[in-house]
Amino acid sequence: MLLIPAIDLKGGQCVRLQQGLMDRATVFSDEPVKMALHWCQQGARRLHLVDLDGAFAGKPENMISIKAILEQVADNVPVQLGGGVRDLHTIERYLQLGLSYVIIGTAAVKNPQFVRQACVAFPGQIIVGLDAKDGLVAIDGWAKVTDLHVIELAKRFADDGIDSIIYTDIGRDGMMGGVNINATVKLAQEVAVPVIASGGVTSMADVEALCAVAEQGVVGAIVGRAIYEGSLDLATAQRMADQNKC
Repeated sequence: MLLIPAIDLKGGQCVRLQQGLMDRATVFSDEPVKMALHWCQQGARRLHLVDLDGAFAGKPENMISIKAILEQVADNVPVQLGGGVRDLHTIERYLQLGLSYVIIGTAAVKNPQFVRQACVAFPGQIIVGLDAKDGLVAIDGWAKVTDLHVIELAKRFADDGIDSIIYTDIGRDGMMGGVNINATVKLAQEVAVPVIASGGVTSMADVEALCAVAEQGVVGAIVGRAIYEGSLDLATAQRMADQNKC
């Protein structure tokens, strides 16, 4: 079970939102590069970057911070990023800077064919991010909830060659209320693609619960507010996950 620290970028700062609401942002650091290095020192084997401004604008907005982070860590730790990825040029630009994986979210919903094109152009480096509220997919930085069910949409991408799917339960994100294990497992069971859980990882109990379903296709989890506020120690949690061989 891979635990992936999240670094959400808003105005060049490292923040955490509650349920994806931009007006409910808590600033945890004015120095995202130092935060990235800190998580690497704590044993992170991958980092998860989100360009929050980009997600709303539909184009990269925190490129200075992203580039600075990649210059410091990309040679040692794989980095994935989502937010504002809408075309192949943006993906190519990010990969040239040192990203290992690019996450397609809103564009995957609005133009599913784009995912297939991206997988052909950049094999093994495309992740689809599906964010849902009550099972329905949300787009545009979670500002709009569609009538598309997350499982049915995920099935469209199963044969495109994506590396994995990041499934975020918006209702759990940043709320410190635990992971939606049932919904995450159900998604993993329905699609033959590895699933990374996101939203609500709060304690060692959540990590243990995720480890228990690893064999069902849940290969990792993105961790955010809990490691920033201290309710979960990243190094300890990753060691436990490794010892459990999950």
